[in-house]
Amino acid sequence: MIDKELLAILCCPETKQPVTLADATLVSQLNEAAARGVLKNKATKTVSEQMDGGLIRADQTILYPIREGIPVMLIEEGIPLHQAG
Repeated sequence: MIDKELLAILCCPETKQPVTLADATLVSQLNEAAARGVLKNKATKTVSEQMDGGLIRADQTILYPIREGIPVMLIEEGIPLHQAG
């Protein structure tokens, strides 16, 4: 889990919008897509690593993965959410 103080200062590196924690259902859906080899990040590379969680940009279009408790806040690692569900 991410510390609330850290979450309060994190923002999208691309747009500077605030981020919020993704719910477990969404993270599970994205992990399933990654396991099937159909999940792509903004760099259009296949996401193969499972996520512990995610941070969703305020406009609800991008998720930044959390792996081993560390948010990966790199623009190219953002996952477009139109792939969920």
